[in-house]
Amino acid sequence: MLRSAPMLAPARSGFGVSRPSRCEGGWRGLALAAFGAALVAGCSGAVPSGPKAPSRLPPPKRPPAHLPAPQPRPAPTIQVAPGLQGVIGTDGDALVRQFGPPRLDIKEEDARKLQWSGATCILDVYLYPPQGGGRPTATYVDARRGDGREVDRAACIAALKRP
Repeated sequence: MLRSAPMLAPARSGFGVSRPSRCEGGWRGLALAAFGAALVAGCSGAVPSGPKAPSRLPPPKRPPAHLPAPQPRPAPTIQVAPGLQGVIGTDGDALVRQFGPPRLDIKEEDARKLQWSGATCILDVYLYPPQGGGRPTATYVDARRGDGREVDRAACIAALKRP
């Protein structure tokens, strides 16, 4: 009869202590190997597959069924001062004929701001449509120096007008 070798044959170490030849590190070695495998698996970039929750976005909000009626804009206050007669009440085309192309032309809803600048001052002219509708006309004028200090509006208008 043949005798089979035992599964864990004792092995001799250099110190005279016998220990199993397989799984040389025992439980500690097994735990270390499991930790290393888990570490490598974590770095593999594999994404676990499993049931996914459906991605649902909330339904879009709907605007109210009725919107409040827009309030009528109050009538623009018209500036009255000496030296502004040729500007106040004038439309944008006439202002361009007087001062040339504006440096700025800003439109916001039905309002408009035109700006001209020269060596002595910066002139801002604000245009609004009349209460009943129609072409916007100049209702307010503001003038200042380049550093922000106020300057006489009429003097700025005279300095920036084309000859």
